[in-house]
Amino acid sequence: MNNQKQQKPTLTGQRFKTRKRDEKERFDPTQFQESIVQGLNQTGTDLEAVAKFLDASGAKLDYRRYAETLFDILVAGGMLAPGGTLSDDMTRTEFCLFTAQEDLETMQAYAQVFNKLIRRYKYLEKGFEEEIKKLLLFLKGFTESERNKLAMLTGILLANGNISASILNSLFNENLVKEGVSAAFAVKLFKSWINEKDINSVAAMLRKVGMDNRLLELFPANKRSCEHFSKYFTDAGLKELSDFARNQQSIGARKELQKELQEQMARGDPQKEIIAFTKEEMKKANLSEQSMISMIWTSLMSCVEWNKKEELVTEQAIKHLKQYSPLLKAFTSQGLSELSLLLKIQEYCYDNIHFMKAFQKIVVLLYKADVLNEEAILKWYNDAHLSKGRSVFLEQMKKFVEWLKNAEEESESEEEETD
Repeated sequence: MNNQKQQKPTLTGQRFKTRKRDEKERFDPTQFQESIVQGLNQTGTDLEAVAKFLDASGAKLDYRRYAETLFDILVAGGMLAPGGTLSDDMTRTEFCLFTAQEDLETMQAYAQVFNKLIRRYKYLEKGFEEEIKKLLLFLKGFTESERNKLAMLTGILLANGNISASILNSLFNENLVKEGVSAAFAVKLFKSWINEKDINSVAAMLRKVGMDNRLLELFPANKRSCEHFSKYFTDAGLKELSDFARNQQSIGARKELQKELQEQMARGDPQKEIIAFTKEEMKKANLSEQSMISMIWTSLMSCVEWNKKEELVTEQAIKHLKQYSPLLKAFTSQGLSELSLLLKIQEYCYDNIHFMKAFQKIVVLLYKADVLNEEAILKWYNDAHLSKGRSVFLEQMKKFVEWLKNAEEESESEEEETD
């Protein structure tokens, strides 16, 4: 037997070189920057020529790898260091957004350059949006004129749908807000945005990304009120934006109030306390009685688990509404409020099929409880009702309305006899 250690087999052969395409290329934007700067220096202020140069250069230069460098040059003339200053050791051009004329027409022309570039090279979309977010965080490093140009351009890009309104998140940066940079920038941005579209389009884009309720955050905490926002932007010539923000605040306040009302009702808080709380909140939020009664009705009907059987749900609803009739009465001191309540009841009974047959019984109950008077009911019946379930509800109310009319006529004839 051979006791010698057996040698393990080894692999021998030629070592292959790594193929060039597999080697990780070193990130070096210097040559890329020189090519872009040289091209921009040649095209100068002719933005049509700039767009053609950028279109052609995409086939030769690595836009995907050096997207940030490309956008830095087009906006600021060279690569930006953290904070927004230009890097000293790099070549730069005098032909860029920041050195252009500070007017809307020029900014619209620049927006077209970016639009054409991104449409031609779709992969630049994400990088461009990231660039805008970064530039907004660098605002303190730019001059007032540079900020104004960037604001106008951003407004136009938002209007054209080149970027998402989520980029506005950068403006809520604490340092920018504290020094008033965010609010001043927002004025120019919204002016150019509304100029391109209208307030409804702006509102829709803000809602889409959940920014519609955050505009007050453009101001520091000690100035974060609807009044301050309204005055600031109205004085700056943006009353439409002020009105929108005020409306959004009002919607937000209503939602909070409705939620609180539902919780109070679910807990079974005394109605006197609920009435006192609601009146105070109504005053704070500057809400009309008509708005308030609609909210109370919605809260009342949302705090109950309703029976699915039609014959039982009517009985359940009558019992519940009878209990809360003092609350409803406290907020129907005007004819318009009574009419608003009737319309809400009609809408609710139509939208919730189990309540279709309960409409007349609910109205009669509220009439007997002094929440609704005959004037409001007759007005609703004659010409103020909704189209939702109209024929069904008018038929249900026919006999009661006839009774009301007869009672009214008898009352009038009695008065005449007395006279």
